[in-house]
Amino acid sequence: MPVNSIAENVFGTSGTVCWTIQLVPQLWKSYREKDTTGLSDWMILAWSVAGAFLGTYSIVQNLNIPLILQPQLFSVLTMASWAQCQYYGRKRSLRVTLLLFFCGCAILGGFEVGTIYALRPSFNRGDRSGVEGTEFFGIISTVLITISFIPQYYEIHKRKEVIGISIWFMTVDLLGKCRVFSDLSLVFKSGVFDIVPAVTYSLVVVMDGAVILAACILNPRARRLRLQRQESEVSESGINRTTTGMVQTERASAPIDSESPPGTATTSSRSSCLLEKV
Repeated sequence: MPVNSIAENVFGTSGTVCWTIQLVPQLWKSYREKDTTGLSDWMILAWSVAGAFLGTYSIVQNLNIPLILQPQLFSVLTMASWAQCQYYGRKRSLRVTLLLFFCGCAILGGFEVGTIYALRPSFNRGDRSGVEGTEFFGIISTVLITISFIPQYYEIHKRKEVIGISIWFMTVDLLGKCRVFSDLSLVFKSGVFDIVPAVTYSLVVVMDGAVILAACILNPRARRLRLQRQESEVSESGINRTTTGMVQTERASAPIDSESPPGTATTSSRSSCLLEKV
């Protein structure tokens, strides 16, 4: 593939923009509903950590600037989503939530800076330890992003539907051009095609696709079951009201049937008085 720095940066910038805006629907959904039920905070936290590993890898490998910015922005936005899970889902106070957010960002940022300064000198010298260490960081980011979907799959299995997570977010991440553009940016980069970030960008397509497929299958089924339950409850409440009305009617009519006809007691008393006179 011919080297084309303009195409590399154009595709890389497009991927960065898409990777940034893909989390906006999720953040907006959680804020609007004030609820993160069904969204795994462990998955979001693992994404943040994976972004730090991928950030170290991208900087040491000297990828183009847009691809270097991608994991940084991704980590910050996923930390914001994780903070929403703490505030809305785990009912932590706003002060604690903000403290967790800023501490998380500081820890990940410090980790990334430290590992960059530790790996870059040996990598630039071509030492085997530096090269293998950098590749290890790229592989770890891929592994973390992959296994981070397991808690989300468990949430889907437990609730029998996909709730809490924005389907728009998953769709942009899947079709998103962020994966396509990022891969194309790597194709046009000078040197050998970098397989590690390409696998990271592409593997999520399968994981996102599984969530979207589950939503397409399980969510309509869950809606039908809820509708059937509501109809059943309405019919049962109607039957109960009818039965209660019939019982009340029978109870109201029973004393009338058992009472003597009007004037019966008076006639009897008059008859007894006449007999006494006779």
